[in-house]
Amino acid sequence: MDGMTRGELSKKCGVNIETLRYYEKRRLIDPRRSEGGYRIYSEEDAVKIRFIRSARNLGFSLEEVSDLMKMRVDKKKSCDPVLAKAKNRLEEVEKKIKDLKSMRKVLNQMIDKCEESVPTNDCPILCSFESGRKV
Repeated sequence: MDGMTRGELSKKCGVNIETLRYYEKRRLIDPRRSEGGYRIYSEEDAVKIRFIRSARNLGFSLEEVSDLMKMRVDKKKSCDPVLAKAKNRLEEVEKKIKDLKSMRKVLNQMIDKCEESVPTNDCPILCSFESGRKV
């Protein structure tokens, strides 16, 4: 048998078998079948899985990953659409960082206003949640 089983591919790429099934369902990978009907994965499938994992780790959606994979196959196309997607993703990351910093500031303010061992009905954190205002 030339190729890998699903379990072998899973171990090689560090992904769960259910993840591989999901990628197949989404048609991101398409293994060939043995005469007995078993799925056989190639090194190309492993490359695709690593591509998917890398893009997902940067926050790209599976739809975006699918688009990026299609762009990768068409070697005559310009890299401009890929650059645009990366810039858009960076803008989203920057916004999340800004939001997280804001959340950190509010949480620090809440913690600073809270006194230990006060009854929960006087807890400034819980009171601010009820009022809907920031501390």
